[in-house]
Amino acid sequence: MSKTSVKSTALEQRVSLSQHGAGPWSMQIVTRYGLLLLCVLLVAMFSALSPSFASMLTLQAILSSKAKIALLALAATIPMIVGKIDLNVGFGIVLWHILAITLQVQYGFSWQMAVLTVLAISALYGLLNGILVALADIDSFVATLGSGTVLYAIALWHSGGRQIVGDLLDAFTALHYTEIFGIPIGAFYVLAVAIVLWLITEHTPLGRCMYAVGGNPAAARLNGIAVNKFTIGAFIASSVLTGFSGVLIAAEQGVGQASVGMDYLLPALVGAFLGSTTIRPGRVNVWGTVVGIAILAIGIAGIQQFGGEFWVEPLFNGATLLLSISLAGYAQRRRMLNQKAVVRSQSAPATPPDNNQNATTGSQL
Repeated sequence: MSKTSVKSTALEQRVSLSQHGAGPWSMQIVTRYGLLLLCVLLVAMFSALSPSFASMLTLQAILSSKAKIALLALAATIPMIVGKIDLNVGFGIVLWHILAITLQVQYGFSWQMAVLTVLAISALYGLLNGILVALADIDSFVATLGSGTVLYAIALWHSGGRQIVGDLLDAFTALHYTEIFGIPIGAFYVLAVAIVLWLITEHTPLGRCMYAVGGNPAAARLNGIAVNKFTIGAFIASSVLTGFSGVLIAAEQGVGQASVGMDYLLPALVGAFLGSTTIRPGRVNVWGTVVGIAILAIGIAGIQQFGGEFWVEPLFNGATLLLSISLAGYAQRRRMLNQKAVVRSQSAPATPPDNNQNATTGSQL
């Protein structure tokens, strides 16, 4: 049997300006890159209203404060590709950042060993969640909500409900506070992770299998794809990236406390859901997630600079979540309709039947 390789974009509808006209082509551009254009428009609007917004200081503040949310949004994107949701992007960092500090302050670990230990434990935790979802067949929302609540309880027990404070080495805090050419290093973390995930999901058989599992697990299993393996692997990768984000939070704050973490959950999920409405509308994708986080970061930064109250950010995140889920559902329905249209066009006969031949055949019968 010959092996075939199907591109991840094989069933996407392609609209060209020459064949379909300016209207459909413009609609495709707006659908795919509308949020990216909105980012540009928001920057232009806020810069016009407040010239101080268009400054290096504002860019540094946005990149520094939102880099960890972007990493968590990318972590949430990985399970979403296989059709699952992982709430531990919010629950997990509660324990991971506390553990990164206590291992150094209370147990004498070097900062390198503390980081590796946190990543190893987070990988095991991701394996547990993957087993609960893939093998125990528990809904991913319920499984990660339950396990995340247990993890939060462990964080409270481990910290005794108190702040964990101690002297941390400059080499450890440099994981967050280092700047390269005036740009916070967190932005480079996000860029590196996004490029790696993009290459894997869009340009390797592994990524195509992940999208196949997320699109139709039953069909993927019938085609020989190990659905459970890809599901478990997605949760492990998501948990490790969440663990790394927890390390960065520890390096930034220098204090471990159980109250940190849940504020990151909603914007991370918003970014991932919003990302499924752009670049590749109707499917979760890496660069769409990055654009989704950029929308949140620019919008919130602009509102706060114009004197927005403290409750504006959660309001903005919640409203955007509802909007992004609605848009994601609409984009997914459009994508399914486009796929059905492509399949029908591919299964249709290449040339219409010859009426004269049919008539001759009928007369002979």
